[in-house]
Amino acid sequence: MARELMLLRHGKSDWNEQVEDFQRPLKDRGKRGAQRMGVWLLQQQLQPDTVISSPAERAIVTAEKAVKAMGGDAHAINEDRRIYAARVEDLLQVLAEAPADSASVLLVGHNPGLEALTEFLEGERIPLPNDGKLIPTATLARIEMPDDWRKLKAGDGHLLSITRASSLEKKFPFPDQNGTEKRDRPAYYYNQSSVVPYRMQEGKPEILVVMSSKRKHWVLPKGISEPSLTLQASAAKEALEEAGVEGDVSDKPIGSYTYEKWGAECTVQVYPMRVSRELSEDEWEERHRGREWLSPNQAMKRVRQPELKPMIQALAKQLEG
Repeated sequence: MARELMLLRHGKSDWNEQVEDFQRPLKDRGKRGAQRMGVWLLQQQLQPDTVISSPAERAIVTAEKAVKAMGGDAHAINEDRRIYAARVEDLLQVLAEAPADSASVLLVGHNPGLEALTEFLEGERIPLPNDGKLIPTATLARIEMPDDWRKLKAGDGHLLSITRASSLEKKFPFPDQNGTEKRDRPAYYYNQSSVVPYRMQEGKPEILVVMSSKRKHWVLPKGISEPSLTLQASAAKEALEEAGVEGDVSDKPIGSYTYEKWGAECTVQVYPMRVSRELSEDEWEERHRGREWLSPNQAMKRVRQPELKPMIQALAKQLEG
């Protein structure tokens, strides 16, 4: 049985950032390229069984963006340091250890390693396009492979295609991969969830509010719904990251609201969350935000989003009743 190897080079990185090479981030253009490639793989029904990525910032974020755009679980990505600054020999060892029951494997990495591996598996020099680039950033090479990857030799693969993200539709289909409406971001960006974190103190409810990421105003934890998670689980994840709290999220939302972003309307489902654990400042990665427990009335005055105010009030009445 033939297997398939897909090689994806990371998206366009940001050279303006003064950081070490391993930590260099993606430009927005690089993120969009990774997402367009993920949507294309989904449309072509080419979702890989296994994803292995270099842990370098620009590569792992490329992998995460592509996998989420496919509707997959970014937490299932396997990181392998050997892919970073890899020789062909290193990449062959990574492939030798890939799960044998995976019919298709996506490897996300860097040049010159990916181009060298592609030519090794093809067994000969591959004619270059007019721009002289075989695998530029955010480009996917598909290679038909033998069943056994433990001792791959030159010419054991067959190059099926090379697809550049720059050749794909710039906008993203909505509400799914076959949608006719086009938006600036993948469809899941527009489906969001939020929590109202609360606790009971001497029989009275208190609401936890946090500062926005740029510390300009007070908010409740909110974020894009992860494709592999329920809305409630996504909201709980945002609460842990943005507010440093864990707890039980209600099965039913207390309300919803919409707002404009990325050229279209985002819908946010809001859930009550009873806080059971508050991370210490040392444990909380986004502690720069700041957080504060307030009475419901104080919280209603503090949060900027007007639609949240009646939801906080309704939750307080429910808890007090």
